[in-house]
Amino acid sequence: MKFLEQYRSPSDLPARIPVFPLLGAIALPRTTLPLNVFEPRYLAMVDDVLRGERIIGIIQPTGDGGSTGSPTARTAPLQAVGCAARLSAFQEQSDGRLLITLTGICRFHITGEAQGGAPYRTLDVSYDRFADDLVAAIGSGDVPRDRLLAVLQRYLNARNLKPDWEAIEQSENEDLVNGLSIAGPFAPPEKQALLEAPTLADRAAALIALAEMELAGPAGKPGSRLQ
Repeated sequence: MKFLEQYRSPSDLPARIPVFPLLGAIALPRTTLPLNVFEPRYLAMVDDVLRGERIIGIIQPTGDGGSTGSPTARTAPLQAVGCAARLSAFQEQSDGRLLITLTGICRFHITGEAQGGAPYRTLDVSYDRFADDLVAAIGSGDVPRDRLLAVLQRYLNARNLKPDWEAIEQSENEDLVNGLSIAGPFAPPEKQALLEAPTLADRAAALIALAEMELAGPAGKPGSRLQ
């Protein structure tokens, strides 16, 4: 992802960014997040960022998100931490929707909210707390990979799922941990905990704990915690 090489320090990222609040969705560094954009306010946001720095913040609301997962009220409370991502691909659909791909860059902490005439929300953010996000694969060597793969295999077997194990085993630790955190069927609070995990090893430990709690459910069968 050579286009991410331009972001080497927090100062390389904009301090004010448009955000897409979406319940149950997180972005993480160097991991992709596909989104189906159909609301007019977010179609307008995509148009605007394509003419600018292509940066969108993904952040979860603290409420239920309404019918679309994204609250309509501009005053709806948001989590304190989200992730800035680059709009790396988009495809226009005949019905007016946009299929976009965001590639995570760096997590941020909200410092304020800008007021303006745009139909979407814009936040003032700081990346300083998460500057290590800009270093690819930092902490990968501390990930308990064997334990993570073992519990993942037990979890998937319990659900009668057959993933592409060759692809999983060939993936780098950062891709494996962050990809599972984004794609896993976790509840919004668990997603937020994964996002805010200080290090990659901490995030891997959280994934292991979530899977083991699910496997320890009644009669050893998958329960509802991760559904």
